[in-house]
Amino acid sequence: MYPELLKLGPLTVYSYGFMLAVSFIVSSYLLTKEVERKGLAANIASEVTLLAIIFGIAGSKLFSLLENWSDFLADPFGMIFSAGGLTFYGGLILAIIAIAVFLKRKKIPFLYIADASSPSLALAYGIGRIGCHLAGDGDYGLPTTLPWGTNYQNGIVKPSQMFYGSDIAKNFPNGIIPDNTPLHPTPIYEFLVGLIIFFILWQLRKKDYHNGILFMMYFIFTGFARFFVEFIRLNPLLLFGLSEAQLISLALIIVGIFGIFFINKFPEKFKFIPAPIKQPSPKQKVK
Repeated sequence: MYPELLKLGPLTVYSYGFMLAVSFIVSSYLLTKEVERKGLAANIASEVTLLAIIFGIAGSKLFSLLENWSDFLADPFGMIFSAGGLTFYGGLILAIIAIAVFLKRKKIPFLYIADASSPSLALAYGIGRIGCHLAGDGDYGLPTTLPWGTNYQNGIVKPSQMFYGSDIAKNFPNGIIPDNTPLHPTPIYEFLVGLIIFFILWQLRKKDYHNGILFMMYFIFTGFARFFVEFIRLNPLLLFGLSEAQLISLALIIVGIFGIFFINKFPEKFKFIPAPIKQPSPKQKVK
C-alpha cells in the first residue's frame, strides 16, 4: 500500500487525495462533453462539478462521523481532519440535494443533468476506490485464500485494528488478525464494476430514453454492486442481517425501479428541451 505517493519538501501528496482529484477531473471533463451534447452551456458542468466536490466531500465526512459517533466524541479533531473516513452514500445524498437546489434556480430539471452525470458518476466512484486501495483505509474485504488476496499491512488502517474484536478475528491466534493477512481487495472489485457500469451507461446515453431513465439505471446498477460487495466486507449489521450500506443500496434499487416505471408512465412530466444557447454578438466578441 502507498498512503503517501510522494513528498515535495514540506508537501505530501496522499494517494487517496490524488485519486480523488483525478476522479473529479475526469468526471468534470465527461460531464462537460455530455452537457454540451445535450444542448446546455458548458459552464453548467463546471458549476455542478464544483458543488459535487464541496458537498460530496462534506456529506461523505459527515456521514462517516455519524457512523463512528463514539470515535468522533473521543477524538473530534482527529476524526474530522483524518485522511480517511469518507462514506460514499453520504456524499451522494448531500451532493444531490445541493445540485437539485442549484438547478431549480437555473430552471433546469434535475433529472436532465442527472442523466448526463450518470456515466461520469460511476467512473469517478471507481477511480476514487483506487485511492482507497492505495491508502489501505479500511475499505478492504475479509481474509481470503484467493491468489489475488492483498496485503494491507502498510495501509493507514491496519487489519489487526480493523478486525479487532470481530468474529473474524476469533479464528486467529489471540484473537488478532496479522496485518499481513491476504484480504479481498474490494476497492479494486468496485473499481472494475464501476468501469463496467460506466461503459454500459456511456453506450446507452444516446438512446431515446425519457429524461431520468439513465439516472434510475445508475441507481439500480450502483445499488446492486454495493449490495453484493458488502457480503465480503466487515461492516456492522443494522437490520435483517444487512449492513447500513446494503439497506441504502436496496433503497436505491427500489427508487430506480419505481422511477423507471413512473417516468415511462408519465413521460410528459419529465420532458425538457433546452433553449438554444445564445451566441455573443459581434460587438461582444473579443477581438
